[in-house]
Amino acid sequence: MLLTSFLQATAELGLGTLGAALGAGLAAVGAGLGIGKIGGASMDAIARQPEASNTVRMTMIIAAALIEGVALFAVVVCFLSI
Repeated sequence: MLLTSFLQATAELGLGTLGAALGAGLAAVGAGLGIGKIGGASMDAIARQPEASNTVRMTMIIAAALIEGVALFAVVVCFLSI
């Protein structure tokens, strides 16, 4: 059933559009997983050493911002490749 809907989408939109949409979706999912992993690891680090919470929080925010930037570039490249 899923393959049938993909084939119908490729017939109507074209393979380039379908590939761009799948690439943008994968970039967004990957960024979400990466930021979730960073958040979980930082919570563990803060729970183990509460006195280092400011340093851990700052590092977490910088890493999350870098991941968001890479995901944004990936989505833009996917949509420009149509």
